[in-house]
Amino acid sequence: MDLQQIGLISYQVITLAVMLVGLFSLFILIVPGLVIIWVSAVVYAIVIGVSWVSVLILFFMTILMIIGNLSDNFLISAGAKAKGASWLAIAGALLGGIVGSIVWPPIGGIIGALLGLFAIEIVRLRRWKAAYDSIRGMALGCGWALAVRLTIGGIMILWWVVWVAIGWFSTI
Repeated sequence: MDLQQIGLISYQVITLAVMLVGLFSLFILIVPGLVIIWVSAVVYAIVIGVSWVSVLILFFMTILMIIGNLSDNFLISAGAKAKGASWLAIAGALLGGIVGSIVWPPIGGIIGALLGLFAIEIVRLRRWKAAYDSIRGMALGCGWALAVRLTIGGIMILWWVVWVAIGWFSTI
């Protein structure tokens, strides 16, 4: 094994490590884990070189990243809306999530979002049970959104591993 191969394998290990950090960062609402995974693949393509295989895999990874990021917002909002939350309360949850992520990472975003939703709903509805139902819906939406993001992040990393394997087998 020559120095160039050692450098390539080291770079692939570093890229995989960054992608795994992106995958685990999906548990923190304010950190764009899917974007971290995608940027790692783009940087890898720039350093290694672009081929038709890399362009195709990056295209699929880009679509997955966009779908994952959009589904996140949709599932969380839909969960709250399904239980009767207002759009104002959902906006309050977004603000609470941002503040919570800054003040108390990594779980502060989730707690802040739920508290923001609850505070607006309790003022709007004047019934704690209805406000509680809204946060239950949002919490369920958060759970589904996390599951979708983790699945999509795993698929993106798997596509990158296939890309690396194709590169390995093409040099044999």
